[in-house]
Amino acid sequence: MNEKAYYQDKICIVTGANSGIGYALSEDLLNRGATVYMAGRNPEKIAKAAGQLASHADRVHTIVVDVTKQEQVQQAIEGTTAEAGRLDMLFNNAGIGATLPYEKATLENWKAVIDTNLWSVIYGVHAAVPIMLKQGFGHIVNTSSIAGVTPPPFQALYCLTKYGVTGLTESLRYEYAEKGLNFSTICPANIATPIFQRGSDGTVNDKVPIPDDAYPVDKAASYILDRVAERKGIIIVPEEPFTDMWRGYVLGDEQTEAALLQMAHDRRVSFETKGTYY
Repeated sequence: MNEKAYYQDKICIVTGANSGIGYALSEDLLNRGATVYMAGRNPEKIAKAAGQLASHADRVHTIVVDVTKQEQVQQAIEGTTAEAGRLDMLFNNAGIGATLPYEKATLENWKAVIDTNLWSVIYGVHAAVPIMLKQGFGHIVNTSSIAGVTPPPFQALYCLTKYGVTGLTESLRYEYAEKGLNFSTICPANIATPIFQRGSDGTVNDKVPIPDDAYPVDKAASYILDRVAERKGIIIVPEEPFTDMWRGYVLGDEQTEAALLQMAHDRRVSFETKGTYY
């Protein structure tokens, strides 16, 4: 099918849309003819992001919503549906990173990561599925991570949430296949976004470098939307070498096992000597 035509005149909500993958998805969706409701917690930031896409005129809108609050998510999705007349696509994209030794993680860290990365997706799906079932159509796209299909060491908090997102989305993909609903899971690896610099407590550390090999976010968004249009389930981006890494982990490949153990060693040494993983 024509991947661009899939989005023509679609009504889409994108959470975490003021930066990173969320912003790039919003821009690409608009370029493909969709109407996009860009959702974010900070009114100034989401207004600024939408303003940068003002050339799309009446097809770009904003929603101020804290995705960790169920009532706000419910209101945002139901309100958008009422205003637009339907909801074609929901991108549950908001998330935060967490890379730290397990023994250093506080229960507050756990709560922040789970609320933002997992509960927000649950809230979004909970609100959108009844609407889409009534319509008889809809596509929910949840952002997981490469850490939602493989287990990078020192990311236990993050992996818990992202494995949860992957499992939830894949299970629903099969459950609702006969009902006209589609589900896709985005599993980004190293994408050039600020997530590397944002901690589980919401603070931003500009000293944390974005990896040199990070994939350009605009190319990631384009690849993701092409695969979503194909109704693909798990979407790993960039595809190589991370698809091979996933397969190697699942199949118990010795090289993949050795690579993960080496990563664990290197990160442990870095945390013990420098207090960081980079």
